[in-house]
Amino acid sequence: MPLSVLFGILALMLLLSAFFSGSETSLMTLNRYRLRHLVKLKHFGAIKAQRLLQRPDRLLGLILLGNNFVNNFAASIATVIAIKLYSNEESIIAIATGILTIVMLICSEVTPKTLAAIKPELLAFPAAWIYTPLIRIFYPLIWFVNLFVNLLLRLVRVDVKKGSHDSLNKDELKSIITDAESLMPVRYQKMLLGILDLESATVEDIMTPRHEIVGIDLESPIEDIITQIVESPHTQMAVYKKSIDRVVGFLHLRKVLVMVNQEDFDKQAIINLLTKPSFIPEHTPVHTQMHRFKSEKIRIGLVVDEYGDVLGLVTLDDLLQEIVGELITEDDTAKRQSDGSYLVDASITVRELNRVMQWGLPTEGPKTLNGLIIEFMETIPEPGTSIKLHGHPLEIIKRDENTVKLVKFLPSE
Repeated sequence: MPLSVLFGILALMLLLSAFFSGSETSLMTLNRYRLRHLVKLKHFGAIKAQRLLQRPDRLLGLILLGNNFVNNFAASIATVIAIKLYSNEESIIAIATGILTIVMLICSEVTPKTLAAIKPELLAFPAAWIYTPLIRIFYPLIWFVNLFVNLLLRLVRVDVKKGSHDSLNKDELKSIITDAESLMPVRYQKMLLGILDLESATVEDIMTPRHEIVGIDLESPIEDIITQIVESPHTQMAVYKKSIDRVVGFLHLRKVLVMVNQEDFDKQAIINLLTKPSFIPEHTPVHTQMHRFKSEKIRIGLVVDEYGDVLGLVTLDDLLQEIVGELITEDDTAKRQSDGSYLVDASITVRELNRVMQWGLPTEGPKTLNGLIIEFMETIPEPGTSIKLHGHPLEIIKRDENTVKLVKFLPSE
């Protein structure tokens, strides 16, 4: 056989080896979620690639059979060429093997696999068209090889037929959304992260604490009640007698504002307009309570503990804020300073602080930053105290008798 033909066959074997190596990498590194999307769009190459990947043992069996065949054949051709060129040299076969190894490593392994890893779809979809009929043609040989492969895998308790299911847990999905800054606005990222957090959030995490509830005490003078109604920024208020634990109902201020100037307006008129209070167990999941608000067509409820004592108040707006963020921006909650530090209101919830600062402070215990600091210190720290709270250095700026009011988070080292 002429040398020109031998060199042509060798070049063809190197090209086929590059194809097998590159197609193996490209098919195995395909983005499975993009692949599913293309299948839904009826992309024929994607459809064939997905079918091949459903049984990776058969696909890899075909690719490695082909790759090993062309590599061994290329080595044989290189040996024949070397003997024809230098028949008197005893070490020529070793030299030819070394040269062929370097050429195959560069041209048939590293280069095509690197290209396939960077742009897998470029080679994967055309290769799927070629491998689909080849698997049918060489199926007996592939089956024979995989028979021993499957036996070996069963010894280590691996079932090839079950395959691998590309599923994501919640934390992995959060990481994908967080890394998708170039694909969506930040506000949409926060909304998606808020939806994922609904499963772990309870009404206790987002409620207005008991001491911050603004309500109407029926034991107060009617003049004070009228003033409170007129000046209130809320649309609904809890009505109680002496203590919020003795709540009577909720008052919709729009209904009562038209009546406050009437001469016969009294406390009984308020009682007549009350709606029945809704009580929510403290550990109720946010998504469950959202469904309850929707089904019962209410927008507000009181959170109670196991003894029936009121712990706080939650509204539909509070639940929506878990998804869309703050409905009213409060710039003083976490204010960035010129030196890179943050002044933070200690009444902020830990969940909201994690969302704003992209941190991972624990949410299982105390619900507010103030509570987290007090639990960590086991005392109410004085102003000027510096601590490292779960890896974040901070300084206490302001406190009152029983709570921390303002802290400064220092720039991380």
